Amino acid sequence: MSIQIISKLPSTSSSSLDLWKEKNDRLVGQARLSGDSCLSRRRQELAQDILEGFSELLLTLQGLPAAVPALPLELTVTCNYIILKASLAQDFSEDLTKDIQRVLERVLETQSQPEPKSQQGLQELWRSVLSASPRLPELLPTLHCLASLQAILWMSADRLGDLALLLQTLNGSQTETSEDLLLLLKSWSPSAEKSDAPLILQDAEGLTDVLLTAFACRQGLQELITGNLPLALSSLHEAASGLCPPSVLVQVYTAMGTCLRKMENPQRALLYLTAALKVGKTCALPLLEASRIYQQLGDTVAELESLELLVEALGATYSSKTLKLLIEVESLLPQPGPSSPLHCGTQSQAKHLLARRCLQAGRAEDAVEHYLDLLAMFLGGSETRLSPPTSSTGPCIPELCLEAAASLIQAGRAPDALTVCEELLRRTSSLLPKMALWENARKRTKELPYCPLWVSATHLLQGQAWSQLKAQKEALSEFSLCLELLFRALPEDKEQGAGSNCEQKSGPDVALKQLRVIALLSRGLEWAASGQDTKALSDFLLSVQICPGNRDGSFYLLQTLKRLDRKNEASAFWQEAQTPPPQEEATWSLPLYLETCLSWIHPPNCEALLEEFGTSLLESPPHL
Repeated sequence: MSIQIISKLPSTSSSSLDLWKEKNDRLVGQARLSGDSCLSRRRQELAQDILEGFSELLLTLQGLPAAVPALPLELTVTCNYIILKASLAQDFSEDLTKDIQRVLERVLETQSQPEPKSQQGLQELWRSVLSASPRLPELLPTLHCLASLQAILWMSADRLGDLALLLQTLNGSQTETSEDLLLLLKSWSPSAEKSDAPLILQDAEGLTDVLLTAFACRQGLQELITGNLPLALSSLHEAASGLCPPSVLVQVYTAMGTCLRKMENPQRALLYLTAALKVGKTCALPLLEASRIYQQLGDTVAELESLELLVEALGATYSSKTLKLLIEVESLLPQPGPSSPLHCGTQSQAKHLLARRCLQAGRAEDAVEHYLDLLAMFLGGSETRLSPPTSSTGPCIPELCLEAAASLIQAGRAPDALTVCEELLRRTSSLLPKMALWENARKRTKELPYCPLWVSATHLLQGQAWSQLKAQKEALSEFSLCLELLFRALPEDKEQGAGSNCEQKSGPDVALKQLRVIALLSRGLEWAASGQDTKALSDFLLSVQICPGNRDGSFYLLQTLKRLDRKNEASAFWQEAQTPPPQEEATWSLPLYLETCLSWIHPPNCEALLEEFGTSLLESPPHL
């Protein structure tokens, strides 16, 4: 009945279209009043009602045969429905693509296109519709709006090839002369809506601005990750000059700061970070990047201040979210993962970074305060998290305890360090591999390859704590227990022997081998302090056999040989010690607690003292 009325009575048809247009405009007005307001359950329900209204209106229009007079309204309602549904869900689902395909097919039905158009892919549908658009000038504004939504869907799905082809078609280029998406987006000039056209939530021009800004930002971040810094900076500058909301502008300015830091232009980078801090409420990201720049500049005070502010910023609470009923740049940007330059982590991760930097900078008291805060936070839980040190989800408890113990010893609080170590041993002793597994390290379970390292390092730190308390017997006992565990965990490789280089291993094996060297030197120094040079000599000699070229071991070995008046051996070993350490040694990345232990046993001016040994040996010839 309704079909006959529309086909035979144009005035009634026009009247129906006017009513449907009024409903569309009323729904758009309601959506605009609800948008950018405080998110509440009532407003969420109202937005869902508006979406349902658009859905019902679209079903009404598509229940009629496709007709050119009704298409501008049908296209507009389709666009409004997609915009509202995507913004409410904060997602671009596959069913939105089906909505676009359906309305494109209806456009072609009015042009007496041969069947079956449903067999065409979306790309072919778009090409057919746009080639027919000169005959339908009244559809161009809404077609361009729909094309903007199609571009958004393809960008969100990383279908950049399809996006490029669509933009080439929209720009009137059937060739593939240009595949620069940024250039294609900037070259596109969507048709403007007429003043009496049905209202639309976002017109083609607004959606194109969102597309351009989002793509420039995405491209800039991608180029930053891959190391193409000039192109990254150019793309990010393009994003900053576009329709960039404050939250995104903070990210863009921070990424530009990262680019400039990596391009050795820290002062200019700081200008962009200052701008980022002035733009939005969320200041954690620029503060983290600022700390990296100050570290690069060697300004430790400013670096630690930035990290302290970062911890505060990540702990701050902000006002409730607002209800967004438009597609915005943020919705087209992927959430920054751990490898992203825009990832700033959690408050506990920032606190851990601050604690580590304080320890590395020699501010042991400050480091202790931060580590104890972290331990109170994590150890209060029912479980100890034993994620590996390479995990990006936060500090693992054993490493946190070991770093805390090292900071306590560094601050002269040996009894507190012993307490932390005892707690760690209590929590990890049940996880220690059984004796059979210790005897064959290659059969260790993959889940806990770091467990032998953690337990052995705990005994090493206990030995250092007892040594600080002048309890020599207890110190020697802990160092010996550490070495006993380590020699079980690292059986000699029959093919390489005891003299195999440390750099031939990786991951926990490298740290275990270095830990064995540190434990031998620590015990040797304890033997030497008690006047037992022969025992000390044995430990020093074994340390340089494990890692040839180790300068600390060479120094203490020469010192002990000289003290024992064994000049022949000292002279021979000094000649061997002139071989420079392997270059791979510089690539070792030891855990911070081991680096700290290493700093305690590292003799100051080691290289100069080695030269003095050589001079004294030459001036005093060995006995024949």
